[in-house]
Amino acid sequence: MAETDDIVAILEKVPLFQKFDQRQLKRLANRFADREYEAGKEIVTQGREGIGLFIVASGQAEAIRERADGTKAIVNRFGPGDFFGEMALLDNGPRTASVIAVEPTRCLVLVQWDFLAMLREDPEMAIMVLQALAQRFRQILDTM
Repeated sequence: MAETDDIVAILEKVPLFQKFDQRQLKRLANRFADREYEAGKEIVTQGREGIGLFIVASGQAEAIRERADGTKAIVNRFGPGDFFGEMALLDNGPRTASVIAVEPTRCLVLVQWDFLAMLREDPEMAIMVLQALAQRFRQILDTM
């Protein structure tokens, strides 16, 4: 299990939380769970309800999307500091891809209900996260 200071060091590098001050990062760090996945293990499953955000602390993972015709495509690769599942912090919609560990992978996981509780306690955090999400969506749209 990671120590709070170790988690804060990881969170400081995640664009979603870069505007947070140290107090906010420490409070947030205490809400994360530490999970380990063996190579080949599914971290999240396409079509299933999303429960929260995953930050890769170590290892590598791939996002694989199954198309309607049954073919599969790697749509993203994740390494240390990368994150996925940010939309699940805001709603319980289905996952748009499966994420598979391609080597032993450790993730920090923040579930939606803990995240929303934090935002209720500190509305400034909500504004910063929404701004970061808007920036991320713009970047995605620029690549299309």
